[in-house]
Amino acid sequence: MKKELSSKAIQRLTLYHFILRDYMLKGIEHISSQQIAALLKIDDSQVRKDVTFCKTQGKTKVGYNVLELRKAIEDLLGFERRKDVFIVGAGNLGFALAKYDDFKDYGLDVLALFDIDEKKVDRSINGKKIFHISKFEDLVKQMGVEIAVLTVPANVAQEVADILAKAKIKYVWNFTTTVLDVPDDIKVHNENIMGNFLDFTNK
Repeated sequence: MKKELSSKAIQRLTLYHFILRDYMLKGIEHISSQQIAALLKIDDSQVRKDVTFCKTQGKTKVGYNVLELRKAIEDLLGFERRKDVFIVGAGNLGFALAKYDDFKDYGLDVLALFDIDEKKVDRSINGKKIFHISKFEDLVKQMGVEIAVLTVPANVAQEVADILAKAKIKYVWNFTTTVLDVPDDIKVHNENIMGNFLDFTNK
C-alpha cells in the first residue's frame, strides 16, 4: 500500500467499497463521484482525489465502472492478501465477530478463538474452535498468526496483552476500553466505539 495513503483515506476508500458492493448487487454498472459524495455527505472533489490512488479513470457524464473501481480499491488496500486472525475473548463480542462472514471479503480470516472459561473451551462458533488461552502461544507459532483481536473484559486486558506480546503477535485490534502497554514493535489499533459515537453525536 502506498505510504502517502492516510488512515482517513483508507477509511473513506473502504466506505466507497461498501457502496460499490451495493451497486453491484443492484446491477448498476456505473457510479459518479457526486453519487458517492452524496451518500457519504462529503465533497465530491475528495472522492475524486481518493480515487486517483486507484489508477482508474472515470468517463465524462458516465462515471466510474463499478466493477473496475471496486477491484482497484481491493488491489490498493490489499484485500487479496489473506490475513489470519485469532480472537482472544469468547464473549458476546468475540462471538459476534467470529460470526461476521463478510470479514473474508477483505482478506481477514478468523481461524480460532481463545478464552479462560473451561465451559467454552472445545466448543465451536461458526466453524471456529475455542481454545484455552494457555495454548495461544503454541498455536501462534504453529499457524504463523500475526494478528489478534482483543475482546476480553477491561480488567484483564493488560494481562492478556502481555500474553499476546510474549507470543510475538505483531498487530492487536483492541476492542477493550483499556489503553494497552505493549512493546514498541507491536502495532495497536484501539477500536474506540464510545469515542466514535460521541464524535458524531456532538457535531
